Amino acid sequence: MKGSAENPLRLKSLNHISIVCRSVEKSIDFYQNVLGFFPIRRPGSFDFDGAWLFNYGMGIHLLKSEDPDKLPKICKRINPKDNHISFQCENMATVERKLKEMNIEYVKNRVEEDGVYVDQLFFHDPDGSMIEICNCDVLPVVPLVADAMPAMPIASSCTCSSVNCHFQQQHHQIQQQQQSVTRCSSIHMMNNEDFLHCV
Repeated sequence: MKGSAENPLRLKSLNHISIVCRSVEKSIDFYQNVLGFFPIRRPGSFDFDGAWLFNYGMGIHLLKSEDPDKLPKICKRINPKDNHISFQCENMATVERKLKEMNIEYVKNRVEEDGVYVDQLFFHDPDGSMIEICNCDVLPVVPLVADAMPAMPIASSCTCSSVNCHFQQQHHQIQQQQQSVTRCSSIHMMNNEDFLHCV
């Protein structure tokens, strides 16, 4: 679609993901003690049960199901191809060890692309929603079409970590500004102090 790369809706970031659950308490325990989210204040005007949690720049909004019996049955089979939320981690071995300690069943997977290996762990939350933990930030982000993304001078060095991309771009822009806005040459003064003289 023409103009799609120009962000027609002027979106800024992912805000939250809403999850309908059978038990708010069990879901809070999972997202807080397994995934590291922390509870935050929820609008008091809401007249339904739920909870808000936050971490990693995004929110998880839990909604108590009005009719839990009508929710999809929890499938014990872990299928990596199901819909899922994915989180990057610092160390895959640590994640796997912690999952074992918490007796959480999981499935391992590895993806290879041009000699780069991405490790994945998949498991369920209390209601059967799929969670993935990975080291996807080792995989470069490569646009399929040259004009599919706005001009990014350092896009080739960016990975799935949007945070890393942001700081790389910011650093690159600062360097460009410093080079184009002014040229400074140092002069040595008689009192052996160095000053910058801009021309």
